Amino acid sequence: MPNSTTPAQYILILIDLAEQTGCDRRRLLAGTSLSESGIDRIGARVEDRDFTQLALNAMMLTGRPDLGLELGMRLNLGAHAILGQAFMTCHNLGEAIDLFIKYHHLLSSSLEVSFTDDGDYCCFTSMETPYELPPHFSHELLYSTFLNTLRGLLNMPELQMRVDLPYAPPEHAHRYQQVFGDNVRFDCAQGGVRFDAALMQARLPSSNPALRKLYEQECARLLADLEEDSSVGQQTLRLLRKLEGQYPQMPQIAQMLNLSPRTYRRRLEREDESFQNLLDKVRAEHATHYLRNTRLPLSSIAYRVGLNDTSNFRRAYYKWTGRTPREVRRGD
Repeated sequence: MPNSTTPAQYILILIDLAEQTGCDRRRLLAGTSLSESGIDRIGARVEDRDFTQLALNAMMLTGRPDLGLELGMRLNLGAHAILGQAFMTCHNLGEAIDLFIKYHHLLSSSLEVSFTDDGDYCCFTSMETPYELPPHFSHELLYSTFLNTLRGLLNMPELQMRVDLPYAPPEHAHRYQQVFGDNVRFDCAQGGVRFDAALMQARLPSSNPALRKLYEQECARLLADLEEDSSVGQQTLRLLRKLEGQYPQMPQIAQMLNLSPRTYRRRLEREDESFQNLLDKVRAEHATHYLRNTRLPLSSIAYRVGLNDTSNFRRAYYKWTGRTPREVRRGD
């Protein structure tokens, strides 16, 4: 998509949360496209960069290190707009999760998620945190929002989950236990939230099959509208991001987009783009995610981005980003 966007409800809830602590709205909106227009004329969606800047402003002005947790616990079913309504009409939690996987770009067009079910536990992770924010804020926001949404769907306000976090305990670590429960683990290889797979069959109190069909049709229409203006390059990036670790060759990507390889190359050339550049961009994104958000060794990261050893990975990563893996991992 030309611009990554987020529902306006998230912005409005964040503004309200910050203003309740005494923050000045003018300072909250500084550096965003809303600084001049204000929020009275806000559309249905805002660009991710505006959300990112607003969150950074709010963190600085409120002095609340746990702002991600606070915001996530306010993003309830109503905050998710049409998708939240669709969740409520599903027969069980499994159906709602399927809808989430299918239409999660309505919540953030740059969000990429992974969901697994091994029969005993389900695990939700995010491959790419959708905002360029401190890792703890992004994980807190994603996982507390996920928990809060499930609590609302199941009418289980005391529901708890196991939470794995790929960083050391922050100063406000006690707040994690207050939100998620006692099973919170830091310094993990990769972040994720886990819950009992039996919940997938839990009947939702507000199930309505007829309404579910109508809401899903509207979700499909809205998602199509978001994707309508995508360039071939943007469509390629979206596919490659979803196929993390597989990285198809150019002819396969062309086929997925219903284009011949020749037409695909020609359209990329018109956009002053190439498949290799797009592939390298996505591999760099995935590698950066692993460096910043996991404790995986470089050899494992190299394998996950399609390189056969650590030396090749170091050279390739420097070529892609102009930085060394060590610099990124240290936060230099």
